[in-house]
Amino acid sequence: MRRRIAIFGATSAVAGEVCKRLATHGDRLFLVGRNPDKLAALVADLGPAVAGSLALDLTAEGAGAQAVAAATAALGHLDVALVAHGLLGDQLETERDFAHADEILRTNLDSVIALLIPLANDFEARGGGHLGVITSVAGERGRPRNYTYGAAKAALNTYLQGLRSRLWARGVAVHTFKLGPVDSPMTESHAKHALFSTPPAVAAAIAHHLEGRGGEHYVPAYWRPILGVVRALPEAVFQRFGFLAGR
Repeated sequence: MRRRIAIFGATSAVAGEVCKRLATHGDRLFLVGRNPDKLAALVADLGPAVAGSLALDLTAEGAGAQAVAAATAALGHLDVALVAHGLLGDQLETERDFAHADEILRTNLDSVIALLIPLANDFEARGGGHLGVITSVAGERGRPRNYTYGAAKAALNTYLQGLRSRLWARGVAVHTFKLGPVDSPMTESHAKHALFSTPPAVAAAIAHHLEGRGGEHYVPAYWRPILGVVRALPEAVFQRFGFLAGR
């Protein structure tokens, strides 16, 4: 059955790969992205699978409600929504300049909630659907190299826990996708190691989970046991490991 799916932040490397998988599956898509040129290129690549698109900065005031309304108007209703936008930012800059810290918090938390409020209300009223949000394993433990970004993701994870329990009785599956580092433009300046994944591999996992039960999905799955150990470490022990607590 062809699903009606909205992707918010569709032009990221991971979201773009998700779009390609969904289009191949035969789903109808509405895409929202900030960069009009990247969005136009993605729409052209996906062809008739795209029912509509909107170039929009999702951090702007009122953008969340506008984006959801546009997607619903184009598709009639939503069976699935995936919120995929975010900003890693510069941790050192956030320690000097509140404006940049606020930008990271607004992008990764406030602007996501601005989408989730109308989306959740719509799915709740219809009594079904899948609502997915891409977060990060950075929200599992505060680390000096990215704790501003991590704080936004941790708050978002808590919000999604509450939302998932609220919507469970209405048959709505809420998916929290906790991504590990991905070899993408967002991490192009980062030294790569064996735990990095790729956009196609991550997209495959996201597309798979969007057809199943809601919950917290670690992507790739090997992050679940790793983060279980990291969370359990006492702070005095954690701080002794430079690869965890270093810059």
